[in-house]
Formats: sequence, structure tokens, C-alpha cells
Amino acid sequence: MDQNYYMPGEWFPHSCCWMLWPYRSDNWRNQAKPARKAFLQVATAIAKFESVIIGVRNDCFTDAIQLLKEYQQNFPSKYEIHMIVLESDDCWMRDCGPTFVIPKDLDSLKPLGGIDWDFNAWGSKLPSWELDEQIAHQVIEHAKAIRWKPDHFILEGGSIHTDGEGTILTTEQCLLHSNRNPHLSKQHIESYLLEYLGAEKVIWLTRGLTADLDTDGHIDNFCCFTKPGEVLLAWSDDINDEQYHISREALAILEQTTDARNRSLKIVKIPIPPKLTYTESEIQELEGVDELEFARLPGERLAGSYVNFYIANGGIVMPSFDVSTDSIAKDILQSVFPSYEIVQVPGRDILLGGGNIHCITQQQPQWP
Repeated sequence: MDQNYYMPGEWFPHSCCWMLWPYRSDNWRNQAKPARKAFLQVATAIAKFESVIIGVRNDCFTDAIQLLKEYQQNFPSKYEIHMIVLESDDCWMRDCGPTFVIPKDLDSLKPLGGIDWDFNAWGSKLPSWELDEQIAHQVIEHAKAIRWKPDHFILEGGSIHTDGEGTILTTEQCLLHSNRNPHLSKQHIESYLLEYLGAEKVIWLTRGLTADLDTDGHIDNFCCFTKPGEVLLAWSDDINDEQYHISREALAILEQTTDARNRSLKIVKIPIPPKLTYTESEIQELEGVDELEFARLPGERLAGSYVNFYIANGGIVMPSFDVSTDSIAKDILQSVFPSYEIVQVPGRDILLGGGNIHCITQQQPQWP
């Protein structure tokens, strides 16, 4: 790994956004038809600000192209939404895709870089993930980037956030889980992050969002950098909600630490939505879900969060859940990103699959 590279903040200019196409009928209700509509809504919202590339399985490609054409007749986009064939097991580009890195010297003539982490479907939670494990390599090749492959190190993109100035944010719940890298100590895991992300310091929160069992507490559903020196933290004022205690635990850690440049952090709280759960009808629309480790159950809590948004070139694409906190969360994000246009997209059908907008997207930095 070239130590002159680093992972920039997500607000760094992008050349495009990468996504994958949903198809699994065991994770997406009604044969993934509602999810496909939701993904197109996200892609179209992002395409107001930058181009989007969607990887689609070959057996879904013709139908996907037709759906995109029909959708764009009613919702034309400023930038191109382009579909290419990519064989995948599921559609979480943030987690199975690459982490892009750029030279620390912004005048460098060196090419874009991409980290191809090992992927094991969040600790073997899917019956198969061989195709997903090849996604990062293919995306890196398509981007004509240099590829670096850490030796026997499992990491999902949703488990890390960076301020682009040397600080990494993550959770012990995920990165220290025995289903990821049981052969490595916390110190060894931290050294991997610092080396491959070109960083100097890791801030470890203990746990992620309550109910985020699919990912074992990914940071991107709980807390993120909004700029150097500032983080957004999912919050609850309901003392009877487990999130109340988890968020305060995280707040205490964030208040007592500094970033890589020795700055104290400004912490902005954003409410979680009221408790969201799977409905009986939504579960009935799944096929073969009992065979998965993360089988869905009626009444089971969903890991709803407004932290799970995408930063585009001049725009923020965030989820809405048709609840009272939607407008509050939008106003908070607008205050945090005053020069950005905030676009809300219905997020429930993405949430039903176990994540949200940040989870299904991956930015490619503009380089050179």
C-alpha cells in the first residue's frame, strides 16, 4: 500500500456514485419490485448532482434497463444513470464495493486507488457471497484505479467513516466481532485501518444503532462526520428506548476525545424515527427467508436512522419514513450542510432489507 494515499471525506468532489440492483426475493419483498422502485428513486435523486453507475446481474439486465427507461420518462435526471453487468449476491455496494483513496498530494499525477477488502457477508449471514466478494475488484478495474488488497482482512465500507484529515470513526461492536477477523487484536485491526486509509487516529464507539443486527452495528447507521471536527449522532430522548443509553454512551466517548489534529469534536444530535417494525404483510411477501441467518419476523424492530444518507456533489440524499421526525431530521441536515440541497427519498423499502441510502451507494472521488 502506498502511504501517500488516503481516504477523502465523503464531501470531496465525486466523479460518480456506484450502486447495485436488488433481486433477492428472500430479502426484498414482492420479488424485489418495491425495492427496485426505491433504488431508482435514490439513483434519480443522486443524478440531480452527479452521474450514477448501477451494476446489474445479467439475468436481470434487460428488465432493469426497461424499468430505468420507463422511470426516466416521468423523472428525467440531469446526470446520466448508466447500467452495466455486474454479477452480485445482493445489492449493498457500500459494504462489498471498494473504498476509494486518492494521493495526499493533490497535485500528484498518481492515479486513483481502490482498496479491495475481504468480504464475508457480515459474518456469513448470507448463504453465499462469492459474487459480492468480486464486486470491489471489478469496480476498481472499471474506474481504472490502482488496486490494493489487504491480506486476510474483512471490512465493510459501512463500518467506517472518515473526516478526510486523518481520523477514522468506527464501532467495536462490528470490527471486533468474532465473525469478522477473530485472528486479529484490536491493535492489529486499527493498524490495518491506519495503513490502508492513510489515517492517524481511530475513534472507537462501543456500539452502533439499536436493532442493527444485520451489520452488527455499522457506524454509517449511527454516527458520521459531516466535516472535519464535526459529527452527527443518532439520538433518542426516550429513556425506555435502548437507543437512549447507547447514544449517551457514544456521546461521552466523543466528548472526551479529539481527532487526529487534536480538535475537540462538535456533536450534532439527530433524532431516530419512532420505533419502526416489520409488518405481517411485509414478511409474507418474502420468499425463503427462513433459510437466512437474519430471518425477519413480524413486529421485529427496524434499524431506522437519518444518519444513513448520501453526500453528493452539492446535494444530500436522505431517507424519509413518513413519520413526524422526517421534517425535523431534514432541517437538522440542512443546518449542517447549509450550501447543499437536501432531497428526501422514501426509505422504508430499503430499510426492510437491512440498511438505507448510504448502505446502497459508494462514491468515487473525482480524480484526477
